[in-house]
Amino acid sequence: MSIVAGSVDTAEDTAVVAADLGFPVAYGITRKDGDRIGAWWDERRDHIQPSEFLITNSGRVMSSTYSNSPIGRMDPEETLSLMKFITSRSRSQ
Repeated sequence: MSIVAGSVDTAEDTAVVAADLGFPVAYGITRKDGDRIGAWWDERRDHIQPSEFLITNSGRVMSSTYSNSPIGRMDPEETLSLMKFITSRSRSQ
């Protein structure tokens, strides 16, 4: 399992946010990038909204969230718990 994140911020701003994280964070995400991954673009404010996906190695989306505020975003601990649950179910089938 891997965690990867992306941000529309500059390299410098992203480095500050990513400093304490244990996974890579891409910077400079564009609308075109967001469209490629199925993110939600807010037309009114012309920016990408938080869009989070759990994707299998084969590219299948296992879970996704979209939000237009801080509420509803994936919590790292809950996400890890979900990933472990999905992994354990796939092993038992």
